[in-house]
Amino acid sequence: MEGFQMLQPASVLAIFTLTVLLLVPIKRVRALFAGRVAESDFKYGESDRVPPEVCIPNRNYMNLLELPVLFYAASLLAFVIHQSDATLLGLAWAYVGLRIVHSIIHLTYNRVLHRGLVFAISNVVLVVMWIRILLVIW
Repeated sequence: MEGFQMLQPASVLAIFTLTVLLLVPIKRVRALFAGRVAESDFKYGESDRVPPEVCIPNRNYMNLLELPVLFYAASLLAFVIHQSDATLLGLAWAYVGLRIVHSIIHLTYNRVLHRGLVFAISNVVLVVMWIRILLVIW
């Protein structure tokens, strides 16, 4: 297996994260033009007056910058130490898929039970990735 394959899932998640980032100004500008929020509502982040459908893309974007940092680190570490076997690559793709599903749920119907379940499963996948990598290092 080519080592660069381990970087592909990380690249897809990075591109997806940047795509979600585009939703933040789109939702904010639409709300501003519709008169649903004022510019001052964003002066220190988002005030309580900002409607949930305007806040959610920003919150989802922040989610994509939190735990996925450990995924990016694991992907790069696996690449550097030449540990890109089929199992680890499968786990990486599973993590990316689960994070995308989590975002889709969050950005659409936002049922907490569904979103939480997908989030929990993605975290288990991430932990397994790290265990596999750490077993090689230690």
